[in-house]
Amino acid sequence: MLRFPGQGPRNPDDVVIGPLDLAARVDEALAVQALAFGLGADEVAVRRQIVLRHLTYPGARALGATTPQGRLVGFVYGMPNNRAHWWSTVVEPYLRARGNEQWLDDSFVITELHVHPHYQNHGIGRSLITTITDGATEPRSILSAIDTDSPARGLYHSLGYEDLARQVLFPSAPKPYAVMGAPLPLRSR
Repeated sequence: MLRFPGQGPRNPDDVVIGPLDLAARVDEALAVQALAFGLGADEVAVRRQIVLRHLTYPGARALGATTPQGRLVGFVYGMPNNRAHWWSTVVEPYLRARGNEQWLDDSFVITELHVHPHYQNHGIGRSLITTITDGATEPRSILSAIDTDSPARGLYHSLGYEDLARQVLFPSAPKPYAVMGAPLPLRSR
């Protein structure tokens, strides 16, 4: 487990990064995601079923960021990529068009990474993603993020992720995404 001392009034508690039973705490995790990502109740209900289904896949694992009182303030989960999974089938044509289709093989996919807004910008997201990928046996990692110049994409770039495809359109997603990939282990800065 990793500990992060609180910083300033926005983060008064120590936050511990460690294994998370995401199935047992799915509603808490999705509450964090809803705040961080701006999701409504209907979207959360759909994502709940998706998360629970993902957790049945071989190699799926999760980490959480919790306060000493046990409050979940961030989480990440991922799994070895499988070309038969929905996400891969959507991104594959975009990756193929850019000559990056091979990234779908031997990759650990970061499925979700979210930190409560009051706990952002303190290294928690960085710790979550580096810790989960440090445990991966795959030689590289892939993920998708909204295709804008956001703090999340800045974090991914700082860890060594590069754009593999941009303007990727997911069904029912209002904004295009970028698919990003990085060799493992991730850069420390």
